[in-house]
Amino acid sequence: MAGTVASVSSAVRALRGATTVDADTAEQIEGRVVALLEEMFNRNGIRHDDLISIVFTATPDITASFPAAAARMFGLGDVPLLCAQELDIDGGTPLCLRVLIHLATEKERHELHHVYLEGAQGLRDDLPE
Repeated sequence: MAGTVASVSSAVRALRGATTVDADTAEQIEGRVVALLEEMFNRNGIRHDDLISIVFTATPDITASFPAAAARMFGLGDVPLLCAQELDIDGGTPLCLRVLIHLATEKERHELHHVYLEGAQGLRDDLPE
């Protein structure tokens, strides 16, 4: 139609990431979670208002701090945050923190860049970085 502007629709998408800590300390957990979130936001151009919710999991060997506490320190206190324990699987990556971010974005699924840092780099080599 002449004179109309095409609108780009926003979709709900999910973005994955993971990292590990060297030791189960609050400082390590906070530092690595903040570094992971920073990298995920930077690689994907995420704005605060894009966020819907964030789910964190931690392997059973992480007990010193909630990953969501670090996210609140990162400025996400008004975003719904949830922590859960990861399955304890033989041969799994120890001291591992995972994140699943739900966001509204105009990007297609294949344009999202999932982020795996530290000892979690090899978890999903089939995904684009």
